[in-house]
Amino acid sequence: MTTRLDKIEDEFDCGDLGDLDVPDDREDRDDPDDWDDRDDPQGPGDDGPSAASHDASPGPLGGEGVGLRGPLLLLLLGAGVVAMAVVAAGIGAYAIPVGDVFDSVLHRCGLGGHRLDRTAEAVLWEVRFPRIVLTVLIGASLACAGALMQGVFGNPLAEPGVVGVSAGATVGAVLVIFTGATTLGSWTQPAFAFVFGLGTTVLVYVFSRSGGRTEVVTLILTGVALTAVTFAAIGVLTSYSTNDQIQDIAFWQLGSVNGATWEKVSAIAPCAAVGLIAAPMYARRLDLLSLGEKPARHLGVDVERLRIAVILLVALLTSAAVAFSGVIGFVGLVVPHAVRMVTGPSHKLVLPGSMLGGALVLLVGDLASRTLVEPRELPIGALTSLVGGPVFFVLLRRARLRAGGWA
Repeated sequence: MTTRLDKIEDEFDCGDLGDLDVPDDREDRDDPDDWDDRDDPQGPGDDGPSAASHDASPGPLGGEGVGLRGPLLLLLLGAGVVAMAVVAAGIGAYAIPVGDVFDSVLHRCGLGGHRLDRTAEAVLWEVRFPRIVLTVLIGASLACAGALMQGVFGNPLAEPGVVGVSAGATVGAVLVIFTGATTLGSWTQPAFAFVFGLGTTVLVYVFSRSGGRTEVVTLILTGVALTAVTFAAIGVLTSYSTNDQIQDIAFWQLGSVNGATWEKVSAIAPCAAVGLIAAPMYARRLDLLSLGEKPARHLGVDVERLRIAVILLVALLTSAAVAFSGVIGFVGLVVPHAVRMVTGPSHKLVLPGSMLGGALVLLVGDLASRTLVEPRELPIGALTSLVGGPVFFVLLRRARLRAGGWA
């Protein structure tokens, strides 16, 4: 057993697995039905060809550099987010030099600098900085949710929409647009989108649960079925909408962070903070789950409880993001997949890398959406899908070719 734990610790950097509640039942452990096909057929104590090839297998991008490549990627992504935020703050219809951006920030923080003229200060602090912060929170939330989904389902093609949260949030928003409800003022649409997104996820989980357990395949198929129902409801509501309502529905479905304010930032920040802080706490258990459900249970992981917690985090992060931006596709799919290709399978690196990568990607996308066709603005969701689709195909093809071709 020691050899097997050493291999797991080396591959995923899980720390000391000796603290886990590992069953010591040798007969049960040696039962071939208790371990899936990913186990070493030579046994834990055999140094035969299979064990040797497993120890020598390279990472996703090959070799021993993955250990240093992961932290370096996090450093570069963090620097990229800061640099892009500064650039985005200065670019627009009212241009502000980068030096003035720094001066204004330093002045507000009491660290020197100087106050800009009234117009420049208003543009920076009432228009651009709220939009930048909101974009960072939404991008980090969507990408983190995607990484969690891929980890808990063990599938790099999984994304937050699998459990129906995006479709549910869309129904809530479309319902508000169709009825013209103003129960909560300007907060009515985001509130309905958030509640419907969470509610749809709960329904998917309840319908897919049987005998105290939830099978992954059943969960996914239930999500697909419920998503189809929600899109049918959206179609019915749209068909009876006015032209102005149809335009609002279409624009919301394509995604945008236009109209960002500090009030919206303060509303999404608690949900994003809870999700983004809690997600890394599950990194070690997700690493163990990637070995298979039965091996994970033998290593002390409560798989069902882990799955429930992760799905709730995904619903929280995605509902909050979609409620204030509309549907933004491919961020939760492409970013975690790309990060994993560089860092390797360890969620200790994949999760923070996805957060930073999602924030950076959405910052770049938002800057492009509001500057490419000035004075008009492109829907950021359409732009991310337009670019993300081909990029994901290239990444997927490279990964499969590197693994020996298409299955």
